Amino acid sequence: MTPFKLTDELLANIKQLIENQKDSALESLLEEVHYADVAEIINELKSDEATYLIKLLESDKTSDVLTELDDDVREAILSNLSSKEIAEELDELDTDDAADIIAELPQEIVEEVISEIEDKEHAKDIVDLLRYDEDSAGGLMAKELVKVKDSWNVLACVKEMRAQAENVTRVHSIYVVDDEDKLMGRLSLKDLLTASTTALIKDVYIPKVDSVSVTEDSEEVAKIMSKYDLEAIPVIDEIGRLVGRITIDDIVDVIREEAEKDYQLAAGISQDVEADDSIWELTRARLPWLVLGLFGGAAAAVIMGNFEEMFQKYTVLFLFTPLIAAMAGNVGVQSSAIIVQGLANDDLKGSTRNRLFKEVLLALLNGIILAAILLIFTWFWKGSFLTALAISVSLIAVIVVAGFIGTFTPIFLHKRGIDPAIATGPFITTSNDIFGILIYFWIAKLILGI
Repeated sequence: MTPFKLTDELLANIKQLIENQKDSALESLLEEVHYADVAEIINELKSDEATYLIKLLESDKTSDVLTELDDDVREAILSNLSSKEIAEELDELDTDDAADIIAELPQEIVEEVISEIEDKEHAKDIVDLLRYDEDSAGGLMAKELVKVKDSWNVLACVKEMRAQAENVTRVHSIYVVDDEDKLMGRLSLKDLLTASTTALIKDVYIPKVDSVSVTEDSEEVAKIMSKYDLEAIPVIDEIGRLVGRITIDDIVDVIREEAEKDYQLAAGISQDVEADDSIWELTRARLPWLVLGLFGGAAAAVIMGNFEEMFQKYTVLFLFTPLIAAMAGNVGVQSSAIIVQGLANDDLKGSTRNRLFKEVLLALLNGIILAAILLIFTWFWKGSFLTALAISVSLIAVIVVAGFIGTFTPIFLHKRGIDPAIATGPFITTSNDIFGILIYFWIAKLILGI
């Protein structure tokens, strides 16, 4: 399969066909194009062009296209569709995707759209999903699944599975429930095919099955599915009834969104934004951390002002100030990044004390090696061993403290329910700059006897 590539020529051709209303040519051109690639095309079109294309193509394709579009593009298209047209798109989608789109609609037209959905059972399932928090397992799950009762025999089970499978895009697992719909286990296709047609399901099913509660946090669901390499996981309600399933494609979206959020937090962006957002939205996301950096720099300047006398006598110390600040920031970010990654992957083992001790030892070793190099360089450059010693010892202390702060801060935030990703980037850099400058001049003053 040749990867799709959206060229300027193809985009110009599609725009021209839309302008001239060459419907047959457009349908022929896009007939074999994957819905994700159609979404890529629509993301580059104007709102009226995108709407024209969505209305032209069949709903069994455009419904999937809608789920792949950029949020602002999808919002613009939906605003140009009638409630009936939106309902036709939702009829073709799995309940989880349909609920996501419904949640984006203005409240005044939600009921109208739901009433236009032809499949009333489908509409009921969508409404049921809307009551769950979007960051919970209930908000992620789809209602489409295949379930059989433990009291059935194999023959009745196969007949029922065929009927249910018509409404399921992919059958990852067959779940077994009792007469009250409580999850009992799962059914192996191999065991089903090799069992006698008169055998009862309760005699052949596998009672062990991983599941999550509807209230489970989406990030926790992602960790469970990643740990056990699951393609799908059943979701149960408060009394153990099977109410849905979460598939791997939904979890990939969760992981991607969380990674994007953590990356932005680490870069000093306080809210979820994209490059195409307005200047005001981008400013609001970036400014808080820039203000923090401004105050951090001002604090460092105040600290340096208290050592003016030392500057006048040992001007060489001023030359190494950027180096000390940079090393403090770099070591702190390295330490915090490792801890944040471990917390995110749930593989940070051992006590906090042992983790801190290990990171401090690591920082001490790195500090000694770097300080030795700096000592030799400064001694030969400036010819003063005592000055070189003061700078080098300060570097060791600064690196050790930075390693401690970079390790302790994300662990502390995590234990208090705050996203530890906030500890990387500007937060750690600014705090370590301040502490680094203070420690540097204090130790230098002590060694040089000023």
